[in-house]
Amino acid sequence: MAGVRLVSLTKRFGNTEAVRAVDLEVRDHEFLVLVGPSGCGKTTVLRMIAGLEEPTSGDIYIGDRVVNDISPKDRDIAMVFQNYALYPHMSVYDNMAFSLRLSKLSRDEIDRRVADAAGMLGIGDYLQRKPVQLSGGQRQRVALGRAVVREPAVFLMDEPLSNLDAKLRIQTRAELIKLHRRLGITTIYVTHDQVEAMTMGDRIAVMRHGEVQQCDAPQEIFDHPANRFVAGFIGSPPMNFVEVQLAEQDGRLVARAEALQVTLPESFGEMAAVREHTGEQVTFGVRPTDIHDASLPGPVAPEPGNTLATTVEVVEPMGAESMVYLRAGEHSLVASLNSATCAVEGAQLATALNLDHAHLFDPETGETIA
Repeated sequence: MAGVRLVSLTKRFGNTEAVRAVDLEVRDHEFLVLVGPSGCGKTTVLRMIAGLEEPTSGDIYIGDRVVNDISPKDRDIAMVFQNYALYPHMSVYDNMAFSLRLSKLSRDEIDRRVADAAGMLGIGDYLQRKPVQLSGGQRQRVALGRAVVREPAVFLMDEPLSNLDAKLRIQTRAELIKLHRRLGITTIYVTHDQVEAMTMGDRIAVMRHGEVQQCDAPQEIFDHPANRFVAGFIGSPPMNFVEVQLAEQDGRLVARAEALQVTLPESFGEMAAVREHTGEQVTFGVRPTDIHDASLPGPVAPEPGNTLATTVEVVEPMGAESMVYLRAGEHSLVASLNSATCAVEGAQLATALNLDHAHLFDPETGETIA
């Protein structure tokens, strides 16, 4: 087992800087998720770690050694690709055993490793089948098994679940988590799906424009995003943002906009960074889960400083909850409400906001103020 460390890692394709001075440390045995929108550089980072792309500058450490000039086969890594990359003419057994034969392991050792991995992944009955005879989920397990048998120091996974249907994706996600806990192999997992990132990673590194915006535990990123981009990317549905004027009223800070005025918690007024923006425009952020139907019992009691009159535009029933699209003046909001809500399309709805979980962002830099 080994950790991975990236030091000022940069990659340019002509005049395009795909990865910009990334500093990142993946601890031994850790499951780290690289997440971000398409084109943010996450797969390029993974390919440089694997040795499939050469860095323009910077260093890659696996364990204590710099591997920039070491060939992929000698880096002690195993990679799982999005498209499975199985040999169609080979059986499941031969696909899994291929790299072990190249390493000239004994037949008994190859049989042991393949049998162990197949049993662990539930594909022991398919060893003599060809990939064309398998479902998408079974093929993905074979691809995982091919990586597992190598017993590498590091797993690299490039969106391995993106080709699966929703139900199978959830099932395989759970299997991957259990597999990591059983093997304890350092894993770097790339995805654009923030739900996968939140549920799978020990830590998440959120990327944008080739840079890491924030790297921390999933709940820490959700509760304390470093900037507006992270706040909007992590969380489903994403956080609501409203441009407001920050003002002082009766000794308390209030956030004002057309058809919206809320009184911020006293803790906000105690922050010097917030006080500095009094009288200025800031971005107010509140998550859909922190907007509640004021007519129902909830975590916050409706008060003059936390209520908002809205018009219901769309209601999406989802069983235990309903996604409700609201309008307050010119501002559109999404709320995740209890399914008992009285929200009806076209009707008025009084909402109560949990302002203890609200955020303020600098409108120019996007950095978090509170």
